[in-house]
Amino acid sequence: MKTLLRGLVACIVLAPMAGPGMAGQVLITEDEAKLPPPKGAVAADRRGILRGPKIQFVADGDTVHSPTRLHLKFESFGGTKIDPDSVKVTYLRTPNVDLTPRLKPFIQANGIEIPDAELPQGEHMLRVDLKDSDGRPGTTSFVLKVSP
Repeated sequence: MKTLLRGLVACIVLAPMAGPGMAGQVLITEDEAKLPPPKGAVAADRRGILRGPKIQFVADGDTVHSPTRLHLKFESFGGTKIDPDSVKVTYLRTPNVDLTPRLKPFIQANGIEIPDAELPQGEHMLRVDLKDSDGRPGTTSFVLKVSP
């Protein structure tokens, strides 16, 4: 009986590590991609001289295939540092989807890098918000175009 119980526990613990899930980190699910896009304008550009942190989406091209490498660089100014705990990644849909818990293991002070992010086909608008050690905010929005 103990052997059977240990085997069952091992299957439950190891099951999430096996199969298709090993191919990559699911960034956006099919159900989330089916949600309607946001209504109205999405704030994108910031103007003027700001000392807040900068977020750069590093694109490998106009369109990508899933799984893909997702790479964001963070840059702070004036001797400040990026606060990794302040980073929030949102999939802009109606309602918005907070992707931060899925990305937490990949968030560093210098950016986010996921070697194999899985996304459904289509256009996906993401917004990244963060703060530096002085509390100054930074934000950017970008679109991931995923082709079949």
